Amino acid sequence: MPSDDPSESSTDNTPDQDRPQEAPPARFRDTRRSLGNYARNGNSKDLRRALGHYVRSGYGGTATMTRRLGGTATTAGRLSMMFQSGQTPDGTSLRDAALANGSDANSVLDAIVDVSSPADGTQDKEASRLSIRNALSDLLVRFPDADLFALTEAQRNYVIERYAALDMYARFCLDLQKTVLDKAPDAVTGMRRLRYIREFISEQVSAAFRKIRDDNSSPTTQSITQLARAALRETLEVFEEYTS
Repeated sequence: MPSDDPSESSTDNTPDQDRPQEAPPARFRDTRRSLGNYARNGNSKDLRRALGHYVRSGYGGTATMTRRLGGTATTAGRLSMMFQSGQTPDGTSLRDAALANGSDANSVLDAIVDVSSPADGTQDKEASRLSIRNALSDLLVRFPDADLFALTEAQRNYVIERYAALDMYARFCLDLQKTVLDKAPDAVTGMRRLRYIREFISEQVSAAFRKIRDDNSSPTTQSITQLARAALRETLEVFEEYTS
């Protein structure tokens, strides 16, 4: 199970100039208090309060946490253009790369994850890779007839939004999953609370994408990266306001 404090367990590859200031002691204290209440009683007001503290005191505010999630935005841009162009980041055919080790669904999904986000052994990277994998799996549930090598614009948008949301949730789990599971009345309830948090975050991220998406713009790696970063920032601003 992940450590309850990422500073103890995860590797941050953020450039020095973008690295947040060293976190204050007990930075998740207020978050844990509200999150513990939510885990016990399921009251969504306690969850909102916890998310507000998570952004404000846990990460020092929206701007700092947006920088912390910069890798999520970068990967979103890379994913979008890979599916749009049909080529991997190194110029190989996506179809050829995905089918190199087999044509069954699991092999194809694993191969797409590998070419879009190669493993580096860090906890953050593994969480991000799992977010890509789960976003693709959710895509195939949402669009059963989707062709992974010829996604429609709506399908590409769904993958990017879902990935961004799941990666934000993954960050939350690396930091605070243990609190939810420890404070819930039992394991089943704890897992149900986590699923609710995942979908709550996903709904907010999707709403942010809808709010700021420019349907007339020409998608590029840079523009999708900027879109994802703006959507994450918009979501975090909403969360931070919950403490007001």
